[in-house]
This record gives sequence, C-alpha cells and structure tokens, in this order.
Amino acid sequence: MDLGTNNCRLLVARPQQDGFRVVDAFSRIVRLGEGLSASGRLSDEAMARTLDALKVCASKIRRRGATQVRAVATEACRRARNCEAFLARVRSETGIELEIISQDEEAKLAIYGCAPLIDPQVPDILLFDIGGGSTEVCWLKAAQPIGRGSSRRGSDGAGPNGAGPNGSGPNGSGPNELEPHRLTGEDLSLYAWSSIPIGVISMAERFGGGDLTPSDYDAMVGVMREAMSGFTELHDLGASIAGGEVQMLGTSGTVTTLVGVHFDLPRYDRSFVDGSYLDMETVHRICRRIAAMSYGERAGHACIGAERADLVVAGCAILTALCSFWPAERLRVADRGLREGMLYTMMHGRDRRSGRSFPLSRA
Repeated sequence: MDLGTNNCRLLVARPQQDGFRVVDAFSRIVRLGEGLSASGRLSDEAMARTLDALKVCASKIRRRGATQVRAVATEACRRARNCEAFLARVRSETGIELEIISQDEEAKLAIYGCAPLIDPQVPDILLFDIGGGSTEVCWLKAAQPIGRGSSRRGSDGAGPNGAGPNGSGPNGSGPNELEPHRLTGEDLSLYAWSSIPIGVISMAERFGGGDLTPSDYDAMVGVMREAMSGFTELHDLGASIAGGEVQMLGTSGTVTTLVGVHFDLPRYDRSFVDGSYLDMETVHRICRRIAAMSYGERAGHACIGAERADLVVAGCAILTALCSFWPAERLRVADRGLREGMLYTMMHGRDRRSGRSFPLSRA
C-alpha cells in the first residue's frame, strides 16, 4: 500500500512463476497533504478522508487473506509535524502499520516497479515520478545493454502483473511485435537522483487550480525549472542527452492523464495507457491544451474529472519543465510505481522486512 500526498493506493497480489497476479486493487484521491505547505501539519479534514480510504484498504486486505503486508507513506508524512499522531490513529482504527520511507527508498521502489517498461537496448534512462508533494528524478544506467538483434517474441510486455499491452499508444510496438527481454531492478544502476520538493498539490496551492492564464502556466514552469536547475547543471544531463540515446519514462497521474486526453478515451483504460509512448511534440501540445481549458472543461473531461481538475495543470507545468531540460525524442508512460516495486522486492527477498503480518481478526 502506498499513501502519498494526493493518493492512497493498494495492490493485493499472488506470486506466480513469472511475477505476480493482481487479485485486488484500490485507488482513491485523498489529498492528505492539502494545506501542508502553509501549515506544516496534516489537517483534520485530510486525515479523515485518508482514514476512510485506509479502512477500505484494511477491509480488502482482510477479505483477501493477505499474509504479508507492506504499507508505506511518503512526502506528506515525512514533512508533517503531527504525523506521529496520525500514524497512531491509523494503527488504532485500521490495524495498518504505516512505515514512513525515505526519499531514496521511494526512488528505489519506483525503479523496481517501472523496470519492466525500460528498453534494455538504450543504456541511459531518465525516470521521474510527479507526486503530490514532491517530484522524484532518477538518472539510471542499464548494467549491460542488450544488443538490438537480441529481441525475442515474449509476453505482452506489461510487466509482472500482465496488466496490458506494451506500447499500445502512439509509437508503441503493440503486442504482436518482437519485444526485448524485460529488465528488473537488478539490471539497473542509479547514476544520479534528486527529490524536488514540488508536486501537484504544492504547486496548485501556490498558483491556484481554477481558470489559469498562459502567464500563470509559464510562471509554474519557471518555478519548476529553477528548482531543477542545480541537479541538471551538476550532472550535465543536457549534454548527455544530446550526445547519445536516452529514454525517458514517467510515472504519475499527470502523464497517464495526457495519454487519455490525447486519445480522447471515453474513460480511463489502464491496459491502453500503461507502456504507451508519446512523442515530445505531442507532450508539449497536450500540456498546453489542458492548460488552456477552463476548470469546468477539465472537470468534465472523462480522463481528468472533478477530482483532478484543479491539479492537472500544475502537473503539466512540472512535466513541461522536465521535458525542457531533457529533450528526449519521446516519453514512455507508466501506470505503475511504488506498489509494484514493493511487491517485487517482497516476493524476491530484496526487502529486509519482507512485509509485515496483518491482524486478520481485527473488526
């Protein structure tokens, strides 16, 4: 279970020979970090919303008879002064033992979760996760890139949960094409990493989430660019990208929303979105299109909705800033991350905790 600044997400899975099979899932926008930037505390309303979602998670965990559980909390709980009291309340009311993980642990789990979508033929990988309270940025290197002639016809490429086609979006390979061997976290090394303390909630609270002007949007992009500048200059990422092949992979509600909006999907379809590609021209065009929408238009869009309408423009601005520093040819979109990373590490003995037992008898 992953409790972030904006979302509460759960996966219940059963190990299989080639990975795992998801037997239950849950996701709800809870906005735990709402108002945190100004107050430094989790608000009573945000904690109540989150506790309601966690009770649903606890019910699913018990109903499915899960024997090992790992439940992590990220940026909002790392920053909030009253987090310990909140964790105690969660423990008392739900039986869930939340573990506040460090920023580097969060990055590691995202890497493990997204590894199956990384092309092993391209040695340099830029992976980012736009969250509610922070944006994680990783520059990865494949330990031993596999030659272009060594592709094989394999599974649908959707990763260990087999959730959907590999690259079914623009420029995607499709499920019937020759596909390369899938990577795992062990195949990747972390060359550089940074956690930028800007996410969709903190950005939207600063600039607003209603009807925004082009100058508002440009200002948001500028804030993120300034926050990113030290990392990019230190590691000279632009020169590395210009000098060779680099792949870019994004995991967040922002990038998955872009795919849905680009294809005017009648409803969000994870099996279509996860693993799809967007070229950079399309990324910038759709970001501008979303930024130009009114709040009502965003709320009425099937792939945005009222819950994300006030946050998605902030996410687009953060993404635009990242892409301006990293002019890769295209972006691969991942609807996966920490939860899949936790499952992988628990099932393969990479997590020293290997998950906690859960009090199935709790009412």
